[in-house]
Amino acid sequence: MTPAVRAEIVVDLDAIRHNVRALRELTGVPSMTVVKADGYGHGMVEVARAAREAGSEWIGVATIDEALALRAAGDTGPLLCWLTVPGDDWAAAIDAGVDVTAYSVAELGAIAATGRRARVQLKVDTGLSRGGATAQEWPDVVARAVQGERDGSWTITGIWSHLAASDEPAHPANDAQQEAFERALEQAADLSPEVRHLANSAAGILRPSSRYDLVRFGLASYGLDPAPGETPDLGLVPAMTAHASLALTKPIHAGDGVSYGHTWVADTDTTVGLVPLGYGDGVPRHASNAAHVLVDGKQRAMRGRVCMDQFVVDLGGDRPEPGSDVVLFGPGDHGEPTAQDWAEAAGTISYEIVTRIGGRMTRRYVGTSAR
Repeated sequence: MTPAVRAEIVVDLDAIRHNVRALRELTGVPSMTVVKADGYGHGMVEVARAAREAGSEWIGVATIDEALALRAAGDTGPLLCWLTVPGDDWAAAIDAGVDVTAYSVAELGAIAATGRRARVQLKVDTGLSRGGATAQEWPDVVARAVQGERDGSWTITGIWSHLAASDEPAHPANDAQQEAFERALEQAADLSPEVRHLANSAAGILRPSSRYDLVRFGLASYGLDPAPGETPDLGLVPAMTAHASLALTKPIHAGDGVSYGHTWVADTDTTVGLVPLGYGDGVPRHASNAAHVLVDGKQRAMRGRVCMDQFVVDLGGDRPEPGSDVVLFGPGDHGEPTAQDWAEAAGTISYEIVTRIGGRMTRRYVGTSAR
């Protein structure tokens, strides 16, 4: 296809629906589709709607603002948020029927101070050393949670944690964290949460014992591999394709340098093409001289440094017309690189590739009932 705009992201909502259904069938337990960070760059509202249509019981976001935006867009199902700072509007989230997450006695106090009966989930830190109550703090958090249930401040709807190394199935942290989670659940025996959840995408696929009552699927919902080299083929379909229009082509000669710093110098006469995207649009600068794109049916190597607004590719003597379609990455069905290919070229993870891409690019949805 020839994009009608300078550059665009195309999101296939049918792929999202397919992935959500496939993952739910694999695990046999309810799923939470995580749509934080604007749906990992795919569009938070649209992905949440597609996931609900595919049967995802829960939606997960990081912040209260994200949760309220989903409610404003019409989402009414179970919705969890988990990252707050002092001064956040707990009352607005509670009034919107959002499940909020508490890490500490102080946060439980802030929730109680709203005077509203809340839906609260408790997060325990089992070894990621990020959010959540430590093992030392956990008994006090549980005691305050039990007190709040008795006095009508809240209902505890969930107890959960997050794994540090689920993409490495043999890593000893996985067993250690699951054992710590089991101990935390035993200490919370006076609570009866609706859901206990530990597994993210990689663990949900690779570690059945970690599924409990719910699996939080983030990256896999978007059709990307959460544990490259470890994940079996589940038939997941990448939902994002990033396109641009080729701005121009030109011949260069052997010895000509390309882009800032002349980090690439042509060793023979060739042609190059200008792609009107750069790090201002989320194209990683670390992909310089490493990533490839698809132009005119062939993968073309990026040459020279990625600039703020543009980068250059080697066309190897070909002269496709300006306006020709450039595919940065997509599902890979037509010979184009994938987000994983770009991640490897840039020395990062596919999460970052799809979440960062955007900037001045437009976003278009395809698939049944795309709106």
